[in-house]
Amino acid sequence: MNNLVDLLDQLQKEAKADPALREALLRTRNDPNPIRAFCTICRARGYAIYEMDLAMAGEEFYAEIKRSTNGGGENSPALEGEDDFYELFLAALESGK
Repeated sequence: MNNLVDLLDQLQKEAKADPALREALLRTRNDPNPIRAFCTICRARGYAIYEMDLAMAGEEFYAEIKRSTNGGGENSPALEGEDDFYELFLAALESGK
């Protein structure tokens, strides 16, 4: 997962410096298959990011968080959206952070 996070960080820096790339990435939300469109742009820019990478990283991250809270039992808080690397990436682009 760390490699994916590093790639997304690099891509985010590039997108913040390149308004056309930033807009292209944000427009992927309007695509019928937004994550595929996002990953296609990533790969075209030299970032080896695939749909399954995003899904698995999100699942792994969520599982780690869930295990670390209250022993990971059924009383663990629901972390809606915290495992969606795609949406978190786009939200950071929109906010300019």
